[in-house]
Amino acid sequence: DLLRLPCPPPLPSAPSDKSGQSWLQGGYKRTRARKVTAWRIPESGELAGSMDPWRRMPLWGLLLVLCGSCTSSLAADASAFRRIFLKKMPSVRESLKERGVNMARLGAEWSQFAKTLPLGNSMSPVVLTNYLDTQYYGEIGIGTPAQTFRVIFDTGSANLWVPSSKCSPLSLACEIHSSYDSSESSSYVENGTELTINYGSGQVMGFLSQDVVTVGGITVTQTFGEVTKLPLLPFMLAKFDGILGMGFPQQAIGGVTPVFDHILSQGALKEHVFSVYYSRNSHLLGGEIVLGGSDPQYYQGNFHYVSVDKTGSWQIKMKGSETLSLPTHPCCPGGGLEGRAASVLLQPLRQACMVSVRSSALLCKEGCMAVVDTGASFISGPTDSLKLLMGTLGAKDMGMDEYAVDCDQVSLLPDISFHLGGRAYTLTGADYDSYSNDDLCTLALHGLDVPPPTGPVWVLGATFIRKFYTEFDRRNNRIGFAVAVAG
Repeated sequence: DLLRLPCPPPLPSAPSDKSGQSWLQGGYKRTRARKVTAWRIPESGELAGSMDPWRRMPLWGLLLVLCGSCTSSLAADASAFRRIFLKKMPSVRESLKERGVNMARLGAEWSQFAKTLPLGNSMSPVVLTNYLDTQYYGEIGIGTPAQTFRVIFDTGSANLWVPSSKCSPLSLACEIHSSYDSSESSSYVENGTELTINYGSGQVMGFLSQDVVTVGGITVTQTFGEVTKLPLLPFMLAKFDGILGMGFPQQAIGGVTPVFDHILSQGALKEHVFSVYYSRNSHLLGGEIVLGGSDPQYYQGNFHYVSVDKTGSWQIKMKGSETLSLPTHPCCPGGGLEGRAASVLLQPLRQACMVSVRSSALLCKEGCMAVVDTGASFISGPTDSLKLLMGTLGAKDMGMDEYAVDCDQVSLLPDISFHLGGRAYTLTGADYDSYSNDDLCTLALHGLDVPPPTGPVWVLGATFIRKFYTEFDRRNNRIGFAVAVAG
């Protein structure tokens, strides 16, 4: 009995019932729901008096009314929020494994190379994400006419950069990606300031330029990086072209105003928030980012908010309130963090405080810091803490800070909970099982040592966001979590 129309017209002169929630329009009765508008054929008695003057209106006239109403309705919706649809791709790590690359050996070489890089400072910080496991990207446009790029929307950084047409022809990582050509854009403005961004895997180098950037249908004038030098890994095998940082202005290198801040300054969004949904189903759309709000079709219940602990980054404090014991483990004789065992173990493992296993393990009571990072795929933490946690799970160290279990053991993996703002956010074994290879299932929990002053810190990436729909609130400096709809 339902007839669904793409844009139901609001006709002000049509009669309404006592509640004002439904009315007759052109022989159809409109019934308002919270999110969906449906049209049904009315009962015969409802038609009396409802067809004047509408039933005498020519069909072309009614269509004009419909079209005009659609235009105004779309304009109102556009100011509410904008969607950016995301696609999911194989990660660089998966591509390397498919090519038979020895990840343990690569990890050792990578670690040695990383030691030669500067640790970073307030002017040139090290970005936490290495994008080796990043899977979700969306499209943006730069220039007039727009040149299209696939970018990672990364809350762990604040700069926008894409490969430049001026990139060296000897740089293979540049050659396989779309590149920005300033000579093809009528809105380009030269800047030329040098830009260097340090990653754990190497440096991205180039210079700053200015042009118009379109994100989610919103166009802003933006200073961004034209990159002329890219490290082979991970960018040689990456399916994305560049990075769009969704972090705070304090995180931006070169004093550049981030894209999202330019969008906010235009007043284009009703709310100063953006939210992220990552699909757990590889056969569906990869996910979406909503600018200016959140999408109720992708989460259940209400948001629980945690205040940003450090102004200028999406960093929060995690702390558990329970006094719990660790399951039996070689490092914990007797199965508990009690008495002398506790005094020995808590010192090197202070940063693991928020993780409980099987609702019976809690490491460290003082609290620890975590960054909610949309550019990271997994959950990462200090290597010492991860080693203890993985030992508790019976996982094997595969090298390159990667752990795995026999695939037939995944269903037996315990729940792991992260304690945020007084609530436990729990992942089942299926939630943190990443992918399988030769009967081994890799876990989405990796070791990551971040030096001070940024670290030590935990990183909650896509593994966490897939389970918990996440809203980033700039106006109130907080992050909201709600249970994501499985999909």
